[in-house]
Amino acid sequence: MWIYPKFLAHRGGGKLAPENTIAGLQCGLAHGFHAVEFDVMLARDGVPVVMHDPYLGRTVAGAGNVFDYDAAELAAMDAGSWFGPQFGDATVPLFAQYVEFCKANGIWMNIEIKPAPGFDVETGRVVGELTRAMFGLEIARGDPAALPLMSSFSPVALAAARAAAPDVPRALLLDALPADWEAQARALGAVAIHTNQKHLTAALARQVKDAGFGLFCYTVNDPARARAIIGWGVDGMCTDRIDLIGPDGPDGPGN
Repeated sequence: MWIYPKFLAHRGGGKLAPENTIAGLQCGLAHGFHAVEFDVMLARDGVPVVMHDPYLGRTVAGAGNVFDYDAAELAAMDAGSWFGPQFGDATVPLFAQYVEFCKANGIWMNIEIKPAPGFDVETGRVVGELTRAMFGLEIARGDPAALPLMSSFSPVALAAARAAAPDVPRALLLDALPADWEAQARALGAVAIHTNQKHLTAALARQVKDAGFGLFCYTVNDPARARAIIGWGVDGMCTDRIDLIGPDGPDGPGN
């Protein structure tokens, strides 16, 4: 059963702000979104930061890999000018800083654990431990809807996160559903399957739902497609087009 928000802003502000920045979160809030999907990986010193790419150059000015730099160095880097001069002050957020902003503003979180190659176990463990620490009160209250959902394409990272934070729910990320998707998900204790909407069919959606899992899709930018997969039983989705698919869906107020 899906107990989480149905429509999430992809990486904060979707296509309207620099991804995985506090400025992106503020943009999502301005469009009414109180749910976000974002990516976390480790800096050289083992401190988790919010970034999608394991290298610099696309959204963060610079060269080399994320793990070539300590978190403090990354946190001083320009992560916004590539999008527009008005975002020149945006920098790479620390995971803890990003979560604190979300909690302070009532933003629910889908935390994608995105390890750099070779760092699967360590990334899953560190993100799991820090998430569990930051949500200790919510865990103690026993309210699963108040907890974030950790997801990853890496079963190894997700298993490490489970060991570090067994109380925090998990979702298995899959581009296309393989034949053994259910076995993988059950082995990890996942509550949901997150998959690429491009490869989903009505029949596959029904299989996931009949097996008792939540079903979440990335990244849905067309309102007609959103309506179609909702009709298949899809529980939630993230979108880059927060101007077309609002926090209440493609047919919500203002859409």
